[in-house]
Amino acid sequence: MTNNEIYLNQLADKCRVNDRIDLELFDAHGVLRGLRDKNGNGVVAGLTNISRIESFKMENGQKVPCDGRLWYRGYDCIELVNGFKGKRFGFEEIAYLLLLGELPTEEKLTEFREVLGKRMTLPRNFTRDVIMKAPSNDIMNSLVRSVLTLASYDKNCMDTSVENVLRQCLGLIGVFPMLSVYAYHAYNHYVNDESMYIHRPQKNLSTAENLLMMLRPDKKYTELEARVLDIALVLHMEHGGGNNSTFTTRVVTSSGSDTYSVMAAALSSLKGPKHGGANIKVAEMMRDIRKNVKHWDDEEEVRAYLKKILNKEAFDKKGLIYGMGHAVYSLSDPRAQVFKGFVKQLATEKGREKDFALYSMIERIAPEVIAEKSRIYKGVSANVDFYSGFVYSMLEIPLELYTPIFAIARIVGWSAHRIEELINMDKIIRPAYKSVMEERPYIDMEERKGE
Repeated sequence: MTNNEIYLNQLADKCRVNDRIDLELFDAHGVLRGLRDKNGNGVVAGLTNISRIESFKMENGQKVPCDGRLWYRGYDCIELVNGFKGKRFGFEEIAYLLLLGELPTEEKLTEFREVLGKRMTLPRNFTRDVIMKAPSNDIMNSLVRSVLTLASYDKNCMDTSVENVLRQCLGLIGVFPMLSVYAYHAYNHYVNDESMYIHRPQKNLSTAENLLMMLRPDKKYTELEARVLDIALVLHMEHGGGNNSTFTTRVVTSSGSDTYSVMAAALSSLKGPKHGGANIKVAEMMRDIRKNVKHWDDEEEVRAYLKKILNKEAFDKKGLIYGMGHAVYSLSDPRAQVFKGFVKQLATEKGREKDFALYSMIERIAPEVIAEKSRIYKGVSANVDFYSGFVYSMLEIPLELYTPIFAIARIVGWSAHRIEELINMDKIIRPAYKSVMEERPYIDMEERKGE
């Protein structure tokens, strides 16, 4: 270890000592950690008409856990998915709903698709000059850089009128798939020394179809593959105003900042492993389980290994069974429930029935293992991240693109919340922090004692 590294470690130790706050002070001052109380209820920070989550029902004045439900603009998301499955791709239809507040007619949907199609283009030489420069395996960071660079190509960047912001948001929705896939291809070529493929999106294809077409060297995909990816995009598109990245969107919007800066901030939030990066941890955990459990159909053997993970004896030693539990849902995550049926179809097509059986077993027994280990205030169930990583692996989507695909979907929700914030709020969001520091008298330099 170099002297500089030793010095930095010493400084970091000072941070650990001087920035540590006694957890008992949170209770003493009535301050909620993570803006949530001990029952998992979040602080209400605003109003929204875009989506709603339900995880409890009130019965005789008491909150009773119930199967989770998710509404987009008043419509149950499961009914929305059932409405277009097997008939048409849903991403563009639900994007219209979230952005504009109503379900489109066939004519309006066709017109909206044409508008998005015209925006699936990047500035001249942008791919070469921006995306291919300094490629990284962290595609989310590449995405942030590209979004911020796009601001310099927009002569009305700082215009926060609804008309202009809607134009900007539609433009970003249109190019997010290109920014993500091209960033991966650049990384795969320059870092992994693989062949480079830059396929242009086709205006007549859905977002899901274009994603698979641009990603694959031969541009080929099956209809089931595209439809399952489309469902995944729809289910990840929006999830209430209280999630970290959407709250970030509204906070930065309230400051009067431009759309590109807002979306870059939201992307930076989403990439965290406690948020959008969670499905990567699920995929890594399942790979570890398959490696260390000899008999995947032996429930007791699987249960024993899950206990090891929970006891910090296996996998990443963090004591977490990833994909289990949610900050809001208790009995079930509706996104995971509707997704599971499509996952089973894809597993059958791909010959991955054994993998699907393992996932299903873990979904069933993991809550029991967690309940035996920990006192929990609400139920624990599989969340949407539990199955999404499995789907992406079956679609041969590289791990580096898991979170960017989440972003490709969630930017629609962010856009809707940005516009709603602009229309309704005229105050900057400025939360308060309770200071618990002690006042100290000033000490002259010559009187300060070193440690």
